[in-house]
Amino acid sequence: MIYLNCHTWYSLRYGTFSLERLCELAEKNKVECLAVTDINNTSACLSFLKMTQEKESKFKPLVGIDFRSGADQKYVGIAKNEDGFRQLNEHLSKHIHVQKKFEPDAPALPDCIIIYPFEKVATQNRIDFKENEFIGVSIENLRKLKFSNYKNLKDKLVLLQTVSFETKRDYNAHRLLRAIDNNELLSRLPKTEQGSFSHRFIPTETILKELEDFSHILENTKEILSQCRVEFEFGREQNRNLKIYGNSGAEDIRRLRELCDKNLSRRYPEADQEVKDRLEKELASIIKLKFVSYFLINYDIVSYARSMNYPFVGRGSGANSIVAYIIGITNVDPIELDLYFERFINENRASPPDFDIDFSWRDREDITRYIFERYQNTALMGTYVTFKRKAVARELGKVFGLPKENIDKLSDGYFNYRELDHLEKLVLRYSKLIEGFPNYLSVHSGGILILNDSVYNYCGTFLPPKGFETVQIDMNISEDVGIHKFDILAQRGLSKITDAIELIKKNQPEAELKDIENYKAFTQDPNINELLKKGDCMGVFYVESPAMRGLLTKLRTDNYMNLVAASSVIRPGVSSAGMKEEFIKRHRDPERRKQAHPVMAEIMKETYGVMVYQEDVMKVAHIFAGLNFEDADVLRRGMSGKKVAKADLERVEQTYYNNCQEKGYSPELTAEIWEQISSFAGYAFPKGHSASYAVESYQSLYLKRYFPLEFMVAALNNGGGFYNIQTYIQEIRRWGGKIHAPCINKSDHPNVIYGRDVYLGFGYIKDLEDKVIQQILENRQFFGEFGSFEDFLDRVSISIEQLSILLKINAFRFTGFDKYHLLWKAHFKLSKNTSRINQPLLFKPKYRDFELPQFEISRLVEAYDQFELLGFPLCSQFELLKYPMKECVKAKDLGKYVGREIEIYGNLITTRTAGTVNNKIMRFGTFYDKEGDIFDTVQFPDTSEKYPIRGKGIYFCRGTVASSFDYVSIRISSIVRQETAQDPRLVDNSFKVKIA
Repeated sequence: MIYLNCHTWYSLRYGTFSLERLCELAEKNKVECLAVTDINNTSACLSFLKMTQEKESKFKPLVGIDFRSGADQKYVGIAKNEDGFRQLNEHLSKHIHVQKKFEPDAPALPDCIIIYPFEKVATQNRIDFKENEFIGVSIENLRKLKFSNYKNLKDKLVLLQTVSFETKRDYNAHRLLRAIDNNELLSRLPKTEQGSFSHRFIPTETILKELEDFSHILENTKEILSQCRVEFEFGREQNRNLKIYGNSGAEDIRRLRELCDKNLSRRYPEADQEVKDRLEKELASIIKLKFVSYFLINYDIVSYARSMNYPFVGRGSGANSIVAYIIGITNVDPIELDLYFERFINENRASPPDFDIDFSWRDREDITRYIFERYQNTALMGTYVTFKRKAVARELGKVFGLPKENIDKLSDGYFNYRELDHLEKLVLRYSKLIEGFPNYLSVHSGGILILNDSVYNYCGTFLPPKGFETVQIDMNISEDVGIHKFDILAQRGLSKITDAIELIKKNQPEAELKDIENYKAFTQDPNINELLKKGDCMGVFYVESPAMRGLLTKLRTDNYMNLVAASSVIRPGVSSAGMKEEFIKRHRDPERRKQAHPVMAEIMKETYGVMVYQEDVMKVAHIFAGLNFEDADVLRRGMSGKKVAKADLERVEQTYYNNCQEKGYSPELTAEIWEQISSFAGYAFPKGHSASYAVESYQSLYLKRYFPLEFMVAALNNGGGFYNIQTYIQEIRRWGGKIHAPCINKSDHPNVIYGRDVYLGFGYIKDLEDKVIQQILENRQFFGEFGSFEDFLDRVSISIEQLSILLKINAFRFTGFDKYHLLWKAHFKLSKNTSRINQPLLFKPKYRDFELPQFEISRLVEAYDQFELLGFPLCSQFELLKYPMKECVKAKDLGKYVGREIEIYGNLITTRTAGTVNNKIMRFGTFYDKEGDIFDTVQFPDTSEKYPIRGKGIYFCRGTVASSFDYVSIRISSIVRQETAQDPRLVDNSFKVKIA
């Protein structure tokens, strides 16, 4: 039997089959041929071909597309060959990109079979068909066919039996998906938006029986399908990326060598033989494995970034390459850090290596544009966003028409199942079924494809909001077919650095700024290293989290190599295996280092015999067990969850044990080291990755140490970081800055700094429209600062509602009048002036002023206005407490109270939980005290349950001060949130008195 129109769940919000289940049913029913033709989607095609190839399926696999406008089926296209698959993808993508509906007639697609559904043909009275066009008849259509003139077109009739679901339950799920897609109640879902219940996987016997009188239909179907075969080669050895960068392979090799020769003296002014040997070894491998174009493409991308003064960080395993370092793709010296090239490229690696290149979040879009314009066959990597339990429960609740409170209850999971009604139980039942289905296509976080041939050879594409073509397949199947991504990533840490430099140049033009690229000078600066040692890293990329600050303190980190180690030690693999604690102990106590196994201590001198980096797996495998570097990397990748053939991993494991036996190691030691490798490798960080991050951290630390205010303003302007806005504002105060509310004459859209005065940006003000901000800034730029409130009203066209927001935040305080006085004035003046123009007036009108009563100015009211409009007050929240604070310990003095119980007030910065071995919850909190100094707390399960932390605010903490390797924290015995003084304008807790 033949099924030519099968939908998987990649017929988004329509199909219900997984590929696996569809293939299982085909095998079970002894299907001869099965075509996956998802609706306007080719996400499943390559995976389907690969799956049937690997499983040696007995049925013939075909691929195509079910072309529809909405749910209205126009025709089904099936590829005869690879060219036909490309033609289908091009046709699909052309319509998807502009959201154009498909025409009733298919265009010329010579290498495809086009099948029009019988109902469409009959409705349109279609009589002309091209050679490759046919009429698709389902068993439902056979009765109508008997009485139709189309029964005479025997050569054009083929079997088109749609398959979208398996059971009645799947059909119900399909209807729910259609209701979700149409944002409609299930009871109101139009029939035209649903598939028919007959679109099930009907058994072969049933179909054959129905076709007894129409044997020619089955014969025609078999005949046309004998013309169809689409084949792809899958496997690690495939590489479909752009193979030639320039005009020829020889020219590419010559160019890469010239770049290395030209830049060698810049990186190594006195290059010794070790450097030259390493360089030649790498070049030989790169040329042999045909990865030259990959290096040249990455070099081209970073060269464009340099030409535009865009900061970037080359990281990942690419940092292990001296070629990458010499030509400037990375800034990590692999000789200095003893980084293995084989971690990056070796003879066993057929796929291109990994360069992760980070750009500023502001610059990445232009980098992407450059890549698309520079290289012909380019697309972004796609990814599938699946239905999550909470989200699908919410969607199904809407479809069933449940009240919001019931939907919230089901989505959040706070309910007693026995108390639920029938509809609520249905929501849960189908939520469980639909959970994990693909919901929609999205864009991979950083993957860009640069191919040797057309993207459409492999799949269709869609256009996300930014307008860059994105493939309908994800990273896994892409790599299986030989399409390997370039990682072009975005982060905010880089823009902090560039923005801080620009702010310094404006705010302190006389300041001497060091070359930010010369990070090695920063690593030797004791003032910068002191910040690391104290964990004073708020705002600094990658090292500002509470856990990282604590680790830096414990390690007494005061140099580059130690920071590189800390970046890896913090990772789960090191921590969970107990190696983090051991590393800290050995780092602080030279005597402790003697406990390391002599072989391990010799292999990893830098980390005292403790495995810290991914490369350590290779070192141990190579030196301890005698594996060659290629096998050592196979081991590393296999242990890390990368795709490695099972047979290769088993071979390497056996080699490991054989070699250890030959070396005379005891079985116990051999097994112990293998266990360490196994538990560690899956979560370890590459050393080059850590080193790349450490470079950026040092650049940020330099700016924070010598230009703290500009750096923190830049951090705020780039979205902050690990903490909330208020925390960074507090950090500005701690470094001597003064924070001001937005000001009509001083503020910009982002935050600005004048000397030590920081003015918050208009962008922080809730409900203030962008067009109003733009108008104010443009007017001020062309005509200068506003001289008075009246001058502002003459020059800026603004509604009373928008003006009230600016007045409420006290943006006109430069006038000397309080905001209530000005609000009265605004109502008088704006109500008299109905038509306004946004240009200078030749004769300014005279405004009549009124004698107004004195208004009481309340600091508490001001704070609540700031809460409302900014989300935080500009005064200290400790000043807003309802009751006076007791005399307590200060955070900076906690070290004097180790082992003693203390009391302290803290404003919550952040909190996180962690599970214990007994499935109980521990909580870790970070606070700052009244003076702005930070302290950390720990709640063990008993106090965590008894004293939960609920939301931001000031807490009264009681507990015992503990010190772990000089890192001081408080083990909480009780913690209580303190009441804030009430807004004086609230009456009976419900009515707000407005002055207007």
